Amino acid sequence: MQKGANTAVPVPSVRVELGWQSGPGVPDADASALLVAETGRVRSDDDFVFYNQPVHGSGAVRHEGKRQGPTVLDVLAVDLNRVEPAIDKIVIAASSDGGTFSQFQGLYVRVVDAAAGTEVARFESQGATTETAFVLGELYRRQGAWKFRAIGQGYDTGLAGLATDFGISVDEPGQATPPPAPPQPQAPPPPAPPAPQEQYTPPPPPGQYTPPPPPGQYAPPPPVGGQYTPQPGQYPPPPGQYTPPPPPGQYTPPPPPGQYAPPPGQYAPQPGQYAPQPGQYAPPPPQGAAPPQQQGGKISLTKNAPSVSLTKHGARGGHMRVNLNWTAREGAAKGRLGKRRRGVDLDLDLCCLWELKDGRKGIIHALGDMGALDRPPYIQLDKDDRTGAIESGENLHINLDHTADFKRILVFAEIYEGADDFRGLDAVATLFPVGAPPIDMRMDDCMDASRDAVLALIENVNGELVVRREGRFILPPPGRPRWGKMSVDQAYGWNLEWVAARGKD
Repeated sequence: MQKGANTAVPVPSVRVELGWQSGPGVPDADASALLVAETGRVRSDDDFVFYNQPVHGSGAVRHEGKRQGPTVLDVLAVDLNRVEPAIDKIVIAASSDGGTFSQFQGLYVRVVDAAAGTEVARFESQGATTETAFVLGELYRRQGAWKFRAIGQGYDTGLAGLATDFGISVDEPGQATPPPAPPQPQAPPPPAPPAPQEQYTPPPPPGQYTPPPPPGQYAPPPPVGGQYTPQPGQYPPPPGQYTPPPPPGQYTPPPPPGQYAPPPGQYAPQPGQYAPQPGQYAPPPPQGAAPPQQQGGKISLTKNAPSVSLTKHGARGGHMRVNLNWTAREGAAKGRLGKRRRGVDLDLDLCCLWELKDGRKGIIHALGDMGALDRPPYIQLDKDDRTGAIESGENLHINLDHTADFKRILVFAEIYEGADDFRGLDAVATLFPVGAPPIDMRMDDCMDASRDAVLALIENVNGELVVRREGRFILPPPGRPRWGKMSVDQAYGWNLEWVAARGKD
C-alpha cells in the first residue's frame, strides 16, 4: 500500500503486526492502539492499549506481545465485532525505545485475517528521520464496514506527544487539583467460623450486641468527618489501616476462574519454568524466553528471562529480604512531562499483596499494616524510607519457613511523593534468599502516567516457590491519582474492598 491509501477489511477478526529487521544498533519498538471516538480523540486513558495496559475493557483490542527473531514482531489482536459503537477508528501506533525511527530497517505494519492467516493489508513505512513515535495506520468504519488506511505520520516528541494529540491526559506539574487521600483495603466479611477453639468465642446471633475486641486490638472509630466508612458489621479500623484478616482456619473464596486469566494460547513456558495455575494472571513472556542468567553471584530477571525457581536454587527456609532502591535520573520528570518538583524528596513505598493457601489475603504497606514474621501473613515491612537516601532502602522480609502457607505474593512499588509518575525514575528490586543467589530486577522504562510499578509475583506452584518478574506499570483510576493500589488489586484479581484513609503524618 502507498501512504494515504485504504483497503477493505472484510473479516471480523484480525492480527495487526508491527515488524522490523533486527540487528546491531537497531532500537526496540512497541506497538500500541488508540480507540478513538468520532471527536478524533480517546474517551479516556482506558482507550489506550499497549504493553502496560494490554487489554481494552471491551475485549476488542489486545496486545499479544513481542516475538524476537531476524524479524521482530509486536502484535495486536483486534476483534472488530466487539468494538463499541462509540468508537470510530482504531489508530495503530509505534514508539521507539533507545533511538529514532531512522535507525529501523524494513519497518512495516501488516493486517492479517486471524482465522485464515492470509494478508489483508500491508504498509511499509519509509523516510523516517528524527521521529520517536509513529502512527502507521488505522482501522476505521465506513458505512457499517471496516477499512484500513496507511498513515505514516511521525512525532519527534515520542509517545507522550502522540498520546497528547489523541487526548490521553498529560498533566503539567501544579495544574492538577489536590488528590484525595490514598485508599485502604477492607477485607470482605468472613464466612462462618470453624468449630470453636479454646481462645475463640463465636459471634452472637444477628441483631445482638457484639462485645468489643480485646484492648489494643482495634482503635476507636475516627471522629465524625473521617475519611473512611466502615462496612456493615465490621469494626471501624484505625486511620490508615485495613480490617484484619479473618481468624485462622477461615476461608475467603478466590476470584472466579477466568476473571483475569490471559487469553488462551499466549503463555508458552520455557524448559525449567512453570505454567500458571488456572485463574491466575500470567502475561505471556516474549517468544524465545531464556532461563535467567547468573552473573557476578546474582541472578537478573529480564523481559526475555522473566522467572526463576527459588526452591530449585536452594532457598528452602529462613527470612528472605526483598529490597527496593531508587534514583531519579538527571532532569527526571515530575508528572507526565518530566519536570521535577524542587525541594521535595522522592518517596517510593514498597508494598505487597499477599494471599495464603487458607484463603486469607491482604496488603502490607507503609500507610497501614506493616505485617509480621512469626504469624500470618509471615511477611513484614521494616520501615518507611521517605527519601531514597538510606543505603539499605526499604525492605520486606518473607519467612520462607512458612512456604507451604503461601499461595501468592505480589511485590510492587508506589510513588507517594516527589514525582507524579515513574518516567525518569529507576527502581531496582533485589531478593536476598537464604542459601541462594540474590535475584534482581529493574524498572526503568515507564512511558505513561503510572504511579505503581509491579515488580515481581512469587507463587507457590505445587510446593515450589517461583519468582516471576512482572515489569508492569499500572495507571491509577481516572481522576484518582492516589488510588493506584486499588488498580494493582484489580489487575491481579485480589478483590479487596477499598475505602479512603489518611495519608502519612
